[in-house]
Amino acid sequence: MAKKPTKKPVKKPAAKQSAASRRLKQSSYKSFRLHKRISHQNAKLPNAFRLFKQSLVPLKTHPKLFFGITIIYGLLTIILVRGIGGGLNLTEIKDTFKEGFEGEFSSLATGVTLFSYLVGSAGSSSSETGGVYQTLLIIIVSLAIIWSLRQLMAHNVVRVRDSFYKGMYPLVPFISVLLVITLQMIPLLVGSWLYSTVVNNAIAVTTPEKLIWLLLFLLMAVLSLYMICSSIFALYIVTLPDMTPMKALRSARQLVLHRRFLVLRKVLFLPLALLLLAAIIIIPLIIFVTPLAEWVFFALSMFVLAIIHSYVYALYRELL
Repeated sequence: MAKKPTKKPVKKPAAKQSAASRRLKQSSYKSFRLHKRISHQNAKLPNAFRLFKQSLVPLKTHPKLFFGITIIYGLLTIILVRGIGGGLNLTEIKDTFKEGFEGEFSSLATGVTLFSYLVGSAGSSSSETGGVYQTLLIIIVSLAIIWSLRQLMAHNVVRVRDSFYKGMYPLVPFISVLLVITLQMIPLLVGSWLYSTVVNNAIAVTTPEKLIWLLLFLLMAVLSLYMICSSIFALYIVTLPDMTPMKALRSARQLVLHRRFLVLRKVLFLPLALLLLAAIIIIPLIIFVTPLAEWVFFALSMFVLAIIHSYVYALYRELL
């Protein structure tokens, strides 16, 4: 008898996998709510010292460009804001402070006090018109520096006049982002005004009362810094072609997503580092060569704008 052919088992077709690969559900995040820490896929950033050193490379490799921009900025500041004879006369102020300090470290105390006085008066003007000119000059020179940095990163040849001619096209979007940052600073300004008012007018007398008002000021300051931490990068994004202010602000928020406080530490490092470097240079000049100290401080304050933009731009590129 012929054997019946055995039936082969029919294989069930494998379940069709979806075209898109399976992905883990991304953690959602909402501001000002308690969450588990969410790590960013590119959470590693260079430390602040390395970032600061990296930001000085364009300034060192193209000194003529940035010195040219700084000289133009300084001359316009002297003419429109400071005035030829608008100095502080540190020699007379130093003689006045010397009478109040005695002892072995009187010269150092005088130098530190005058340095803090110089820092407090930086960028100030004796008239309202001078203050308007100062703001306009900072905006114009900032656009020139940002455009120059972007062109240098693209390995293009940049001239000083090109930075002012070609770098001005995103003026209105840039000012719009600055207005948003100004609005975000309102909690900080209100908190500072409240704290100074209650302390100077003896509304808060006891130590616990002063601590409560100080805590309120710190909370409002943190709120402003939290918002500004992302918006500051919108100043660089908005200078890209066909970029609107709102789109730049949204892109900036995405850059710092899940790493806002890490970025905030990098940003806050810069003013502290610049203040320390300026103190190391200026305080000895105040003690030994007082008339020269004011002009050296003025020159440093003019060049510091290029350092700030180079540092923040380097941080912005690391975040991409």
